[in-house]
Amino acid sequence: MSRLKPEIRIVKRGQLQYVLDSRNRPIRFKPWLADRFAFLYDPIMSRSVFPRKLGADIQKHYQTLTQELSGFHRRYILELGSGTGSAVHFIPNDNHYTGSDISPGLLKRAVKRFIAAGFSQPEFFVVSADDLPFEAGTYDLCLCILSLNFIGNVKKLFREVHRILLSAGVFIVCVPVPEKNQRRSKIRGTLYSQPELQKINQQSGFYFEQIPCDNGALLYFRAQKQH
Repeated sequence: MSRLKPEIRIVKRGQLQYVLDSRNRPIRFKPWLADRFAFLYDPIMSRSVFPRKLGADIQKHYQTLTQELSGFHRRYILELGSGTGSAVHFIPNDNHYTGSDISPGLLKRAVKRFIAAGFSQPEFFVVSADDLPFEAGTYDLCLCILSLNFIGNVKKLFREVHRILLSAGVFIVCVPVPEKNQRRSKIRGTLYSQPELQKINQQSGFYFEQIPCDNGALLYFRAQKQH
């Protein structure tokens, strides 16, 4: 079970956990894709976003992340922006998984996928990635796959990830960057260049290392927490 900050109060609705505000009401957010259209998320990603917007191959995407995560077993993993649970394609199912997203509709679909994939007692929180409710030093690995450009305060996000990771923790990110967008397509969210991301990593206490993969507009990198 995920360790929470002492002041955090949680309410569970089905398989999803919500942080309560000062009036004991679940904190909710406005996702870019309305929850009632959550069933469209996967088709949009595979048929439009990957081939048309990113100029990328989704299978190569999964293969790259599968190889990167093949050595992670029985670890505590937090994912920021879980979406509908596509991480089941590349996370070994003997890990302890915690998923997070601002969209309950997407997370409900992720719940089904992780359970069907054989993960034992996965947890799911409706929270923003730049304001995490977890205690410091809780996770071995944090993932942010195709979500970083949608986060409001990226510098705060990196500080939060640094806080919740164990001393040798790793942050693995996949995000579109403008210099790789050869199609000049309009990509949603705020895009940072690789040099900008490297600077944010360094300022947040991480060693930046690019993961070799030529896949459209996507940059893959690992950020190792500095001791």
